[in-house]
Amino acid sequence: MIDNPRSPRVRAVAKLAKRQARDETGLFLVEGPQAVEEALTFHRELLVDLFMTRQAADRHTALVQAATEAGIDVERVSDSVLETMADTVTPQGVLATCRRFPSSLAELMAGSPKLVAILEEVRDPGNAGTIIRAADSAGADAVIFTGNSVDAYNPKVVRSTTGSIFHLPVAQNVTLDDALAAVRGIGMQVLAADVKGADLPKVRDILAAPTAWVFGNEAHGLPDEQLRLADRVVRVPIYGHAESMNLATAASVCLYESAFAQRS
Repeated sequence: MIDNPRSPRVRAVAKLAKRQARDETGLFLVEGPQAVEEALTFHRELLVDLFMTRQAADRHTALVQAATEAGIDVERVSDSVLETMADTVTPQGVLATCRRFPSSLAELMAGSPKLVAILEEVRDPGNAGTIIRAADSAGADAVIFTGNSVDAYNPKVVRSTTGSIFHLPVAQNVTLDDALAAVRGIGMQVLAADVKGADLPKVRDILAAPTAWVFGNEAHGLPDEQLRLADRVVRVPIYGHAESMNLATAASVCLYESAFAQRS
């Protein structure tokens, strides 16, 4: 039982909430039973440490059994230790550290993707994580973080994916120019999501083709010079009285429209 919140090991785990520590160690935090279960199921080789409170272990016996069968020790910790290590205000009693596993553009393109989401200067962790989750749900092949987008392994991003970060490849630290060159190099069309574009229902006839969607910054969208790099600029029309649409919601609509067209 680890019960000292000030121990060096506990502090080292807590530091993973900061990007510098993640960059130095190559590790990231995975919180909650659902996300940890996805890590065990899809990438158990990445899981380094698994911590659970006594109460959480009693509630999630199947998770404990899966970890044990995978050869991973479940370390019991006190509530105060778990709270110190976790990034959330009210942690669920389950926390793991995993090795980061970013993909390169070359690796992504080698799989001949048909649907890709490119996040350019997306700063909000919740939006980024939700887009990864939506891309996973829509059957997309990859997500690419470009520019100064949030770190894909930020704890809030990881939580917002609810485990989807373990389901599809993610690349980051890539320039938009390099990402566009890569997707175009394998014959994908580039569609930019922006309020200046054509209404999405009017371009459904082109959505069956392999497509890379570009989604811009939450506040500023995509500048004109970047919009000109796209083959088409498309917007999700607003039929009601809402002033605007959340980025992650709009991205989900775009990705699913492509998924519907490609599977029809």
